[in-house]
Amino acid sequence: MSPTHRREFTELPITIDRTLDVALSAQIAAALREAIDRDALRPGEPVPATRELSTRLGVARGVVVTAYEQLLAEGYLSAGHGRGTRVHPELRATTEVRAPDEASAPNEARAPAAAHYTPDSPVASGSPVASGSPASVPAPNAPLDADAQAAPAPESRPLAPGLPDTSAVGTPEWRSAWRTAAAEAHHEAPANGDARLRAAITEHLRRMRGTTRPADDVIVTAGAREGLALLLTALGSSHARALTVGVEDPGYPSLRKVAARFGATIVALPVDAEGLVTATLPTGVLDAIIVTPSHQYPLGGSLPLSRRRELLDWAKRSGAVIIEDDYDSELRHTGSPLPALAALDDPVDGSVVLLGTFSKTVSQSLSAGYLLAPARLGRMISPVRRVLGGPVSTIVQTALATYLASGGLRRHTTRMRKRYAQRRELVVERLFGTPGARVRPMSGGLHAVIEIAGGEHAESAIMQRCTGLGAVALSSYWHGQSPTAGRFGLVIGTGGSCDQASFEAALAQLRAALTVELSPAPVRARPAAARPRD
Repeated sequence: MSPTHRREFTELPITIDRTLDVALSAQIAAALREAIDRDALRPGEPVPATRELSTRLGVARGVVVTAYEQLLAEGYLSAGHGRGTRVHPELRATTEVRAPDEASAPNEARAPAAAHYTPDSPVASGSPVASGSPASVPAPNAPLDADAQAAPAPESRPLAPGLPDTSAVGTPEWRSAWRTAAAEAHHEAPANGDARLRAAITEHLRRMRGTTRPADDVIVTAGAREGLALLLTALGSSHARALTVGVEDPGYPSLRKVAARFGATIVALPVDAEGLVTATLPTGVLDAIIVTPSHQYPLGGSLPLSRRRELLDWAKRSGAVIIEDDYDSELRHTGSPLPALAALDDPVDGSVVLLGTFSKTVSQSLSAGYLLAPARLGRMISPVRRVLGGPVSTIVQTALATYLASGGLRRHTTRMRKRYAQRRELVVERLFGTPGARVRPMSGGLHAVIEIAGGEHAESAIMQRCTGLGAVALSSYWHGQSPTAGRFGLVIGTGGSCDQASFEAALAQLRAALTVELSPAPVRARPAAARPRD
């Protein structure tokens, strides 16, 4: 099938609630209707086949057929022989996308809503902050301009978490994108990012994450950590005191360390099986909060809609900024893709800043990502970016813009989801039945969590036996409290570019270590007894 005839589906962030007294077909129809009304699905775009959507949602195909028939009758969808089912092409688009205007000055007439912000600085040592900042901003002791860090080659750490498989990236679309970029390498991108890339990112987020935002709301970054550094610098220019930042506990150490390096006071916030516990968030304490609502790291919970709304209401009342770390949310293996928290936020006066990166879907070596902010916060961040300059080279931005516009990233992500799901299943299969070990349920991402009995001593002993595999101790992800019983174990990667044989050998070594350290005493390996003397 030629590229011009490919059916490019938009990821539909549909959720159904079986506890409601509303038919599932009506819920599906309402979700599609709402997506079309807010322009997340556009006229002429195909919707998934009924069989594919029913499998994803875990419902009978007839339920989806009923929903589609209702929308066909209402004129939202159209169907024709050989064309499949699409959003009706004669529906009028409801959203007008603004082209990014780098030359326009920030709107000073509307001051940002009052919130508690404070000092911190991004990439360059001694870099100035926004004009008029009352605080001096300490420069970090190490670069924060990329998601990648110097480390042994992934092949030598087959179970290192968070590493994507880059072996399948080199498609014709990928190579073509870089040839195009090489021809335009002499061009200079604006500080906030190349206009084509920003537009491509907004389209990508619309299709994959359910957001409908103008390209003006996107700022190109060198990855999630650099994006956070930029945001903290902008917030820090408003107050002459240190920020107080809430983090999930357990949570991703990298962003937590960035905030701490910028002088922020870190407050640990508890999570449970569904993610951040929003009912107990403190009032009047936090200036910002870093969350992973679509796929909590490392435990894997997905924040339900009720908690998402509670979190947004809390931020509005408290004036805090929600920093949504959207690190691997597109790599969901099971169920329907979840919308970004930013999709529920007010696009003008909202509180959510989404940090995105291409490190998990493509490669860490790109050192490229993006920041999506509502207009009021974007007006604070853009002046800082102009002072510090754009950290991503024009050639990388041009290549990514071309690759995204071609649909190559969406197709690559679809392929990789299947590969990561297969590796995830292999982890469950190979470790099944290991005494004292449990593979925690996980719906997506690039890692698996193995919880163990035996506590800290057993975890330490297993880690020593697994030296070189790249596994990380589960207890290291806690910040403000000691991990409770059942929260010791290992976090292992299911991505990486090692071949299948190496991955399976690593799993065999891990199982052996778990068996030795967790088996009852009579089964455990012991040193051979000294031979009695004659």
